[in-house]
Amino acid sequence: MTGDFDLSPEQMAQLILARSQNIGPVTFAQLLQRFGSAQQALAALPNVKGRTGKSPKLALHAIIEAEIASVRRAGARYLFMSEPDYPPLLRHLANAPPILIVKGDISLLTRPSIGIVGARNSSAGAKKFAHKLGFEIAEQGLTVVSGLARGIDSEAHKGAVAAAHRDRSNSAATIGVIASGIDIAYPPENAELQEHLATNALVVTEYPPGSEPVARHFPFRNRIIAGLSLATLVVEAAPRSGSLITARLANELGRQVLAIPGSPLDSRSAGCNGLIREGATLVRDVSDIVEAITPLLEGDALPVAPMFQQDEELCFDEPQAQEVKLMGETSIIASEERRDHIRNQLSQVAISPDELSILADCPIETVNAILVELEILGECERVAGGKIRAASS
Repeated sequence: MTGDFDLSPEQMAQLILARSQNIGPVTFAQLLQRFGSAQQALAALPNVKGRTGKSPKLALHAIIEAEIASVRRAGARYLFMSEPDYPPLLRHLANAPPILIVKGDISLLTRPSIGIVGARNSSAGAKKFAHKLGFEIAEQGLTVVSGLARGIDSEAHKGAVAAAHRDRSNSAATIGVIASGIDIAYPPENAELQEHLATNALVVTEYPPGSEPVARHFPFRNRIIAGLSLATLVVEAAPRSGSLITARLANELGRQVLAIPGSPLDSRSAGCNGLIREGATLVRDVSDIVEAITPLLEGDALPVAPMFQQDEELCFDEPQAQEVKLMGETSIIASEERRDHIRNQLSQVAISPDELSILADCPIETVNAILVELEILGECERVAGGKIRAASS
């Protein structure tokens, strides 16, 4: 039951690891892959020492206990990647959230979903169309996934809610993915809508309760929308907008990217028109959406080839790094000499792990293991395109 849960020792260890400084989703996954469990990773990390002789700063048990209490008070629960209820499509992300906080009907995570994104300052016509599509997508037995933002997001959610009211269903077929804690509504005018989704549909976040929706959270929120969805539909978007980031992420995952065409005289349509020119599917009505995803519903696997080239400028700061298999003989607790050798190759100019492997004349498995260690110590950082650079001073 939502809000009523117990955590196993391994889940508690995963929560501590995920909340520790300098451990993002990619590093979290590599640590579990190397050590086999979060408990073993936590036991090993105190032996990792930086130049100053200090160990990584792990999250305090008191902080974790306070977070768990807040999740319970909010009527929410944790959903760990190790659980069978974790959304299978989201696992395709190399930087998938290791832990989600959810409130509502988690069965919606197993249903085929369509992501709908678009401009916050959208036109009246685009809002009306987003509401109509949200309604009709829900009527098709699909789930609408969006970000509970102003404009297009809100109308897509409201359309799905309206479909549930029409069918006199207690559960609306929509998922709101937020960039804040489960106990914070943003924008404030959507507080009632967010609560309705938490009660009658589903709200999802990767951030602990009390987390404010700061700007850097939104690109990460967008990757969850893309990861949950078979296809992502962009209704209206200006160039270089967050909606286009979501579309690019969907493309990288091999999912369908759909777009509503608009007037070339309206800058809010420039993003959609650009996507269509690059190969996204043009959508006129819900039948085009159903036609686009039908092969995915009937097939055994998702496509993996992107439909158009990635615009590197739209990447965000924690990339979708390639999955790394660390060799058994490679320890994350590297010798000081070996660690210094790799560290000394790094600068403020970002470099890929493969390039670093060649430059340092060191096996890629060893390089990746040491980079995980240096990242935990705060001595390097991941940037767009899967590259690594020395941490900013």
